[in-house]
Amino acid sequence: MNFSSELLHKYCKAGPRYTSYPTAPYFNESFGPVQWQEELQTSQDKNRDISLYVHIPFCDTLCYYCGCNMIATKDYSKATSYLDVLFLEIDRVAGLISPARKVRQLHWGGGTPTFLKPNDIRRLYNYLAAKFNIAEGAEIGCEMDPRELTRAHIIALRESGFNRLSLGVQDLDDKVQVAVNRVQPEALIREVYGWIREEGFPSVNFDLMIGLPYQTLESFALTLDKVIAMAPDRFAVFNYAHVPWMKKNQNLIKEETLPQIDARLALQKLTLEKLTAAGYVYIGMDHFARPDDELVKAQRSKTLYRNFQGYTTHKDCDIIAFGVSAISQTDDVYAQNVKVLSQYRNLVEAGQLPIERGLRITPEDKLRREAITRIMCDLELDKASFGKTWNIDFDSYFADALEQLQDMQADGLVELAADKVRVTDTGRIFLRNIAMVFDSYLHQQADDKPRYSRTV
Repeated sequence: MNFSSELLHKYCKAGPRYTSYPTAPYFNESFGPVQWQEELQTSQDKNRDISLYVHIPFCDTLCYYCGCNMIATKDYSKATSYLDVLFLEIDRVAGLISPARKVRQLHWGGGTPTFLKPNDIRRLYNYLAAKFNIAEGAEIGCEMDPRELTRAHIIALRESGFNRLSLGVQDLDDKVQVAVNRVQPEALIREVYGWIREEGFPSVNFDLMIGLPYQTLESFALTLDKVIAMAPDRFAVFNYAHVPWMKKNQNLIKEETLPQIDARLALQKLTLEKLTAAGYVYIGMDHFARPDDELVKAQRSKTLYRNFQGYTTHKDCDIIAFGVSAISQTDDVYAQNVKVLSQYRNLVEAGQLPIERGLRITPEDKLRREAITRIMCDLELDKASFGKTWNIDFDSYFADALEQLQDMQADGLVELAADKVRVTDTGRIFLRNIAMVFDSYLHQQADDKPRYSRTV
């Protein structure tokens, strides 16, 4: 891979992560509860499987870097009352969905889902299982914060059927942890990870983060060595997105303590070298997995997909999402719940679907979404196959995109052949930039309002 500083500076620009297309800033309030109810009812005809998502917004403490929709609290009664409202929303939506449709994937995110007490973990899972047809062998995952976690939480997750856990590690360096208000000693990580393995979970992911305050090559190399030695099945190594104009809590981080662009490049290079040397396959963006992992197999067979849950093997599922700020997705529609907890509660208790905004996508959107998805997942686009599927002449339809890709080819990010566009090893670092050339909405942006984090 070419890790030149010149390339990084050239392509370090604001851009989407493409967990959807069109991206969330283009959702609008003309799509609301009525439209979402109609979509839920009419989408039954497609008989697609389901991926359930549940958002638990609570955390014990505020991590200064956090970009999620979360509520820091020590008052557990807030979680108890939230579950009551969540069950009402589940009832309302489940009543609009055919019980014959199978749930192939279930994921809890946050916040911190393990903020819930063990008995409430069981209660929430059992409620979902009673309302939906969860398939045998479904992928059932949960995000976890090791702080305040007990072995009883792990047991409750296992007994409920969870088989994938994601542990928020971020960085093991003490100085970095203090700077972001997330103190979790290495000994705690090892203890929690030990519980997970002893309880027999077959798949464990570690979340790490590059670009945090006071990170250095030396300190992060130690973190990488320690987490690699623990041997999780996957790594998600995110670049910290410093967007204090969107997330006010990030103003608590002093900008002068953040690694500069060249330092972030060196951290990325270090991470790639160490994880691939340890036998992990670099899928792209920020994901690494063992060679026998389902994500790697899906990428090789060109069945990998990308949505609001990141990389996934469940392409042909509608995402039905519950909770404050949660985003649902069918083949034709995106729908996002309200982001403010009090509004969410009021709408659900009034018997309404708590949709704040959404979007019904066009055939043009679908075509471009597929092009972006294939670049992000397959790392190539077969022109003839794509053109036949979508009934277009690829070179003519994407003439503007191909012109932009010429410059990227000169920089070693892509290879342009008569029959395909292929992402190079170096280009994997710049996947977001490559995908952006197929995004027609970026050229329609009419204001200077910041919308996205930097791509690298």
